Amino acid sequence: METETATRWLTDAEQCAWRTHLEVNRLLTYQLEKDLQPFGLTLNDYEILVNLSESEDLRMRMSDLAAATLQSKSRLSHQITRMENANLVRRENCESDRRGLYAVLTEHGMETMQKVAPHHVASVRRHFIDLLDPEVLLELDKALKPVAQHLRDQRGRP
Repeated sequence: METETATRWLTDAEQCAWRTHLEVNRLLTYQLEKDLQPFGLTLNDYEILVNLSESEDLRMRMSDLAAATLQSKSRLSHQITRMENANLVRRENCESDRRGLYAVLTEHGMETMQKVAPHHVASVRRHFIDLLDPEVLLELDKALKPVAQHLRDQRGRP
């Protein structure tokens, strides 16, 4: 067990950067969620629609979709049930694995994605991208890549 004297406390600058990151993350997530509400979608719904719309045959195994969206299989199953009720997705059995299930984007789901995507991108631009100089965006990307890689490695994913 680590002792108190061994703790590397954050410097003022480190603490400021960390707290700003947390605040931006919370506020941006809140705003993006708010901007999706008129379409009857949550940010989780949208993320699932994006993953399915970008996948081969507009389908993903439920276990792969859970991993891609950082959701437990149980939570994803409830989310997919809600999205099925809205006719955005459907489940299909996996013929090669009788226990496996696919989440499949429906025609209505794709139409919804095509309708909502321009509004979501505009929201991302308005509340994030356009507030930063292009050079800062490049630096931000460069700065965050090692953190993202470290966290992916912690999950055991490439």
